[in-house]
Amino acid sequence: MEITRIRAFQVNLPLYEGSYNWSGGQSVSVFDSTVIEVQTDEGIVGYGEACPLGPAYLPAYAAGIRTGILELAPRLIGEDPRQLVALNRRMDAVLKGHPYVKSGIDMACWDILGKVTGVPVCLLLGGRFGDEVVLYRAISQEAPDVMARRVSEYRAEGYRRFQLKVGGDPDIDIERIKAVAAVLKPGDRLVADANTGWLPHDALRVVRALRDLDVYIEQPCARYEDCRTIRQHTDHPFILDEVIDSVEVLLRASADRAMDVVNIKISKLGGLTKARQVRDLCVTLGLGMTLEDSWGGDIVTAAIAHLAHSTPEEYRFTSTDFNSYVTVSIADGAPKRVAGTMSASTAPGLGVLPRWDVLGQAVVDVSGG
Repeated sequence: MEITRIRAFQVNLPLYEGSYNWSGGQSVSVFDSTVIEVQTDEGIVGYGEACPLGPAYLPAYAAGIRTGILELAPRLIGEDPRQLVALNRRMDAVLKGHPYVKSGIDMACWDILGKVTGVPVCLLLGGRFGDEVVLYRAISQEAPDVMARRVSEYRAEGYRRFQLKVGGDPDIDIERIKAVAAVLKPGDRLVADANTGWLPHDALRVVRALRDLDVYIEQPCARYEDCRTIRQHTDHPFILDEVIDSVEVLLRASADRAMDVVNIKISKLGGLTKARQVRDLCVTLGLGMTLEDSWGGDIVTAAIAHLAHSTPEEYRFTSTDFNSYVTVSIADGAPKRVAGTMSASTAPGLGVLPRWDVLGQAVVDVSGG
């Protein structure tokens, strides 16, 4: 089997809530997502998706995906999409770095492999553990009372895990966290996610003020060393996200006892192949995981569901259903939230079929010959 054609489609994903706000005054109202199609000489087609959280969050931006695919795709024509490790080595040889560019192609090739073998991707990634995947709800940064109200509303919809976007003024952030903690019920889990937004002295003030609250602290500072310092000054469960972008950093952080939970974003690592590698290492190291991506629609949500479902349940801290945040559906067959949970499709591959009336014409189209 050979890759014969790679196409990319651009699609806008507006948010139900109007905007999504996080540290540093950053805000997005419409996400720019790229859907990737990989065609083969045997007529089997796979689909992937990549969607950065704006250009100022990670070293990634939406137009860069399409530009990168223009660079990569001609060098992948003729490659076997079923040989995922070999394909990733080829992509890394052709384009150094830029993992977010490669993620959608890798995802589409997993979709092809599932269709060829007749099984869902989760079985290829390691199995299907449990009947459902527990979801968190990200709460956009707003006034403390507004965030508390949103948590109550989403709790009524079935969510029990909440990720608060903080990382702003530390005094207001303390009030945000306390206001939300006051409306939670037994069994709920609360994460204060600063998205690198605090300076070390501010982060120390926050964790000290929250000493008596049951809350996870996520990525308080931009530098790994600063996060490790905050970790040493608090007994709150600790999550690292943005700084964990390779196996090497994960091993260092584990050796330093710098976290209890790791956030694995598919596109940050370069696709499902490398996300699985990091996931399996986390299981070996005994670390909990948030299994997700930077953002996306139906296809990314399907990939998250398969990665999460193939992870032993005791290591799954949580995941998310990005397709429930946006107003546009780009594919049929994607997981749908049921009372704060979702399930991966049992159909071969990712189990999704793009909605061509939504995607329109390809913005990148590369074929052999």
